[in-house]
Amino acid sequence: MTDEATTDETTTDETRTSAPSAAPAVSVTGPGDGETIILGSTRMRVLEDGSHTGHRLAVTESVLAPHTPGPPQHRHGRHDEGFYILSGTVRFTVGDTEYDATPGTLVMVPPGVPHAFANVTDEPAAMLSTFTPDLYVQYFRDLQRIMAGGRPLTAQAGIEAMSRYATEPATGLG
Repeated sequence: MTDEATTDETTTDETRTSAPSAAPAVSVTGPGDGETIILGSTRMRVLEDGSHTGHRLAVTESVLAPHTPGPPQHRHGRHDEGFYILSGTVRFTVGDTEYDATPGTLVMVPPGVPHAFANVTDEPAAMLSTFTPDLYVQYFRDLQRIMAGGRPLTAQAGIEAMSRYATEPATGLG
């Protein structure tokens, strides 16, 4: 009898893909490695896109130029998002509350919580971001593709891209 035949009928595709592979491989992304995504004044380096973690986790490193407004407040329906500040100061807005996160600060945002971030200072800021599961990395690729195609990144284009990844704005367009 195969493992497939003994699988509980309530097992979902998600739980099957989360199972460790027979021979897991170590993934190493060096200082000059990883995919680079440029979104306006933000430079993002994809350290893990989920392809080595069974799509359970993605990790990016982002450098926000001074006075980078960041995304509008939004909420994710299907993934947690974490931010670990490496340098500079990143302002997080969660609902009506603002937090200035400095190096060594970890901000974890569970699904459903409205949030935004920005660099409101005169210095660059760098942070590591985690996405569990990896769902949201493709969103950043989509935004880069929109901008590379010469289309402006309008609020509506951003909302349409967000909607493909179980994310919605937490406030109106205006």
